[in-house]
Amino acid sequence: MTSAFDELYLRPELAQVVTELGYQEPTPIQTAIIPLMLEGRDVIGQAQTGTGKTAAFALPILNNMVPGEKLVQACVLAPTRELALQVAQAFKDFNRHTGSRILAVYGGQSYSPQINALRRGVDVVVGTPGRLLDLVQKKSLDLSNIRTLVLDEADEMLSMGFIEDIEAILAATPASRQTALFSATMPPAVRNLADRYLNNPEVIATQREQVTVAAIEQRYYLVNEKDKLAALTRLFEVEPVTSALIFVRTRAASGDLANELTVRGFPAEVLNGDLQQEARERVMARFRNHQVKVLVATDVAARGLDVEDISHVFNYDLPMETEIYVHRIGRTGRAGKTGIAISLVTPKEQGYFRRIEAFSRSKAQRLHLPTEEDIIRGREEELLEEVKVWLNRARYRRERELVTRLVEAGFDPFEIAAAALKVARADEKQRPIAALSEIVERPPHETRPRDGRRREADSPRMPRDKRSHGRTSHEQGMVRLTLSCGKAHGLRPNLVVSTIAYHAGIPGETIGKIHIAEEHTLFDVPEQYAAQVLAHSGSYRILRQPVTVELA
Repeated sequence: MTSAFDELYLRPELAQVVTELGYQEPTPIQTAIIPLMLEGRDVIGQAQTGTGKTAAFALPILNNMVPGEKLVQACVLAPTRELALQVAQAFKDFNRHTGSRILAVYGGQSYSPQINALRRGVDVVVGTPGRLLDLVQKKSLDLSNIRTLVLDEADEMLSMGFIEDIEAILAATPASRQTALFSATMPPAVRNLADRYLNNPEVIATQREQVTVAAIEQRYYLVNEKDKLAALTRLFEVEPVTSALIFVRTRAASGDLANELTVRGFPAEVLNGDLQQEARERVMARFRNHQVKVLVATDVAARGLDVEDISHVFNYDLPMETEIYVHRIGRTGRAGKTGIAISLVTPKEQGYFRRIEAFSRSKAQRLHLPTEEDIIRGREEELLEEVKVWLNRARYRRERELVTRLVEAGFDPFEIAAAALKVARADEKQRPIAALSEIVERPPHETRPRDGRRREADSPRMPRDKRSHGRTSHEQGMVRLTLSCGKAHGLRPNLVVSTIAYHAGIPGETIGKIHIAEEHTLFDVPEQYAAQVLAHSGSYRILRQPVTVELA
């Protein structure tokens, strides 16, 4: 039996395993990448999980493997333990007839088994940057002989703050290596990395994920950051949720939110990078079988998630990249069904959300959150509908006998019915309706002109000699910006310079005065770079935590 994979000139044992695994036609990225990597070319693949990109680099690596060598021949870097395990498993699946030795290394596991495996001999090592670098520094992992290095999910690795680890690993590899970089998005940081470390790469960009916006009802609600949980629980009271995926920014936030929802009577489970593969599969099985209808996830953990009948996607935190919004909401409204995408937007995020709408070429409708009266009325309507269902079924013989006993004891039938409804509503006490604070929107006169500077009326009026730590720069030709972290977060001037310069793609020496306060930081940049720095606000991470940059 032949398949289209035969035309890619893979070794017979690899062609055989591809057939055994049920692959029939190579995906577009496999068709483009595999021949290039077989030739030893450096490649850049812009593609999402689910496009077959793992096979696109795993098959040529295994195809070019030289059996019996003592040192590692290929290394794959992945941002999370979960993704490292998935990639390693894919290698093992393709490797069933080739005999290559595959090892996954990641934090949270003892060093001893990983070091012992490396001593016995490994051909392909797949791991997270932190653990890989640790093993290199311990002299347990020798990358001096590798032929191919793969940076998988490069955008995620950089957004998580792994740039220094990645560069140290690259420094431990031979200059003659083949390098393959895969990334869902191509922010400046990824392009800079590719420019410095790849040799005349061939760029393959698969078509961006298409979302049938007509099948997705997009809405957003303006809420203060501290009120997001209250807003979400109010929405759960009135939305016809059958299966919901809630996106948050961090692993810690996913666990916290799932716990808070469960306590409030909305059982939820977590999908994040802390889950081992077996635990992830159990969670997904419960979600697909509707044993759990609410899943709180991070973007990395949700990559590759494929569930057909998700009724709602909630952006509890907006994504760091505009393109990720499209991938998120595309998980509802599938297979000809309608879906609902809801975003919680803070007043500071309104401008960013407008950029998201512009990128997705769609408009989300702004609505107001349900009031306390709306929720109470909704609860009562739901209760009455449930009672009507049972009245129509007339399957309550034993309950009628209990009512008869109460009537015989002298109670009025109307009072009995009212008391029964009171008992039926007892679980509502577990769902208090949290208060919402007043929204303060930026008035129109506080919008900034295109040159990135505040209008004169918006600048604080203070003596010039006191402005060095104020909201405007005292240096001609400079614009003052504010960073959402400070001394309390361990921030240092060198981190400000390296982060802004790297992610925005501007020269570090052009950054002017820096003032680090307890909870925020002020810094100056030349006028010509201000818009460029602000444009990448969603990309910045310091000490692996997301930070925002705004005009001061």
